[in-house]
Amino acid sequence: MVDLDWKAKMVSSDIPNKSPKLSNKLQVSIPTPFRFSNISSPLSTSASASSTYDYYLRLPELRKLWETKEFPAWQNERVLKPALHALEITFRFISIVLSDPRSYSNRREWKRRLESLTTSQIELIAMLCEEENEDKTAAGTAPIVDLTSSNGVLARESSSAEVWKLHGETTVVSRTSKDSLLPRLATWQKSEDAAQKILYTIECEMRRCPYTLGLGEPNLSGKPSLDYDAVCKPNDIHALKRSPYDHCIENHENATLFTTHQILESWIQTAKQVLKRIASRIDAEIFETAASDCYLMERIWKLLAEIEDLHLLMDPDDFLHLKSQLLIKPVNETEAFCFRSKGLVEITKNSKELKHKVPFILGVEVDPKGGPRIQEAAMRLYSEKQEGNKVFLVQALQAIEGALKRFFYGYKQVLVVVMGSLEAKGNRVVAGSGSVDSLSQVFLEPTYFPSLDAAKTFLGEFWNRELGGSGLTRWKN
Repeated sequence: MVDLDWKAKMVSSDIPNKSPKLSNKLQVSIPTPFRFSNISSPLSTSASASSTYDYYLRLPELRKLWETKEFPAWQNERVLKPALHALEITFRFISIVLSDPRSYSNRREWKRRLESLTTSQIELIAMLCEEENEDKTAAGTAPIVDLTSSNGVLARESSSAEVWKLHGETTVVSRTSKDSLLPRLATWQKSEDAAQKILYTIECEMRRCPYTLGLGEPNLSGKPSLDYDAVCKPNDIHALKRSPYDHCIENHENATLFTTHQILESWIQTAKQVLKRIASRIDAEIFETAASDCYLMERIWKLLAEIEDLHLLMDPDDFLHLKSQLLIKPVNETEAFCFRSKGLVEITKNSKELKHKVPFILGVEVDPKGGPRIQEAAMRLYSEKQEGNKVFLVQALQAIEGALKRFFYGYKQVLVVVMGSLEAKGNRVVAGSGSVDSLSQVFLEPTYFPSLDAAKTFLGEFWNRELGGSGLTRWKN
């Protein structure tokens, strides 16, 4: 138990004066932080391991596609382009799974998982596109094809569009990408139902966006279509569909592992851009929009966990055989496989670094003497209810922390299932009570926002004292 003084000035005047004097000392239990022994920062890995990982996934070539700026006026390009790449690679993944010749492959569950993953990605892409409606500087800058201006008159040959006649004289044009795999999946018997479901998902999710994707969805609202082929460049993406080791490794899980991680890295690239946008919008005091971006980032962390879960469907024997063929081994006892991704390390660090934005958001400076200045400001913010956009933002920052830690906890469970518990522990047969692997260190860390945490602890204790136990009685009645 720790004895802490809670002064009356730490709460706002909105809190009733009839409460017991706040100068009385509160007895609040503070959890002891988990102590780690002899472990450097968990967010590090060897340069050689990262280089090998990049080479296997052909990331240098993918990065060129992600970072090429072809539409200078379109601010959303670097955020949306890698997300569209991930979606297009997922279409290829569906084809790979349904073409799997192995009799023991769980095609039914694979199909369900990939449909779910595609839906999650489309939801996030729609959120990114909706942003252009709210940002006046971004509105109307996306490269679109507005076929409604042609009054439904299409070219006689090689047309990629269909005309729908609705009520009265209303004409709606549905455009279909020429290079994407999705329209081809819609014509293949094995994937027709999955492709149709994806097309209707695009139709539903893009309803609040200024344009639709142009992948063959009905487009019943008659909106212009994104110039998908010009932005995504599906042919360039599918040119990178083979790993450098395809010629010497005959293992179907090689394509599965390779494709899974290309999708993962594409979304990590989008996450980098979202984190930069969060920081810049906080600095510009655009708090409401920054909060929306934070919740978007929370969902990206959840999507990354969903992508990692695909490893659970890989055949154990084939995957472990592939692991040996690729010489996938930990560099040291505490290294986690996921930290070979420089992008994942970067977005983890940048997500944690958002904690330094809290004093600016609350309008206070850090007390050099270690006083509770930030905690007091947070309590006033929560209790006065005058700046809702700031409340939304600090809540969203903590939501990112929760999603990040769940990702690494879930990743460790995936390692246990796919490779065995000994591999997940870094091949340490005996581990001391204070010895923790790098993954566990990430999700067992104390909160990144101790002042916000303490403010809620004290505010909760205040209301417990204020009600004096009557609240529970009232609920029971």
